[in-house]
Amino acid sequence: MSDEPLSKPSPPLSLEQLAQLLPGTGEIMASVGNAWWKCAYAARGGNWELAAYFARRVRGLQRKLAQIRPKYAEDLLEFENTQLNPVLTALGAHDGPSFERTYATATARANEFHVKWAKPYIRWVLPDEPPKDLELDR
Repeated sequence: MSDEPLSKPSPPLSLEQLAQLLPGTGEIMASVGNAWWKCAYAARGGNWELAAYFARRVRGLQRKLAQIRPKYAEDLLEFENTQLNPVLTALGAHDGPSFERTYATATARANEFHVKWAKPYIRWVLPDEPPKDLELDR
């Protein structure tokens, strides 16, 4: 690439071109999976604030997905209300057993949605090892 500036500005992008630049469902869900993994291990390490941060990150990513892929919006809202909110409640209460129970239920429900949306080959499981890029315990 050249270090020379462009000689003329690029024309503005159309809405269709902008839509093409948005991340796809796969990219967003990969970020969701990463946050979900870190949420579990932060909670298991007693770092409740970090675990809640990652659970809220999942919520935010899924809300974005609902905006750019509206066909998933109803299921994402159901997941937030019936699965993610109980996880956040358990984290707020620093209740490890409740967290483990709600987290497992939420993970199972997410995998059911993968089947519903004709992607049964996507079955998320919690990795055996904690992430190594953060201090997850207190």
